[in-house]
Amino acid sequence: MAKKRIEYADDDVSSVKKLLILRTPSLFVGLILGLIMSFVISGFESVIRENIALAFFLPLVVYLADAIGTQTQTIYIRDLKTGKADFKKYLIKESFLGFAWGIVFSLISSIVIYFWFNSIVLAFAVGLSMFCAILVAPLIALVVTRIVSFYREDPAIASGPIATVIRDVLSVVLYGIISSAIIL
Repeated sequence: MAKKRIEYADDDVSSVKKLLILRTPSLFVGLILGLIMSFVISGFESVIRENIALAFFLPLVVYLADAIGTQTQTIYIRDLKTGKADFKKYLIKESFLGFAWGIVFSLISSIVIYFWFNSIVLAFAVGLSMFCAILVAPLIALVVTRIVSFYREDPAIASGPIATVIRDVLSVVLYGIISSAIIL
């Protein structure tokens, strides 16, 4: 039995209909998981009510984790197409990068938040949440892309929206749990 050939989306040559067919499934998965994320956020209403400033930094935590994951994913997908991608090497290197960026961005954010709000508790909650979200972001990017490519789907189409919403949901969950444990 022959392996299914990956059908890559190509805006230069694919019709709009074909692009809609290729891109829609992963976007619907993103819609469903995004709604779940909204539900998850509502579960942390009490900690946000306790310290409304937490709401100010949720987009920052989600954004940085997503930006780091997107960089990893973009580079890995490019190398997959050229045949240069070694999953194990990527996993090791990106784990170190996630750790390093987690330390740097969480420390900078914590210092700014401490001086802005004069609250070590808020600074610690945001900083620790950011560190954890950034630490796992590249791993989610790699694992989702690997799974999608295993099923012979175009990883540039399917893995991006799915990994993004998984990173976002996980970032929100980590932020809510860590903030609740520290502030409540």
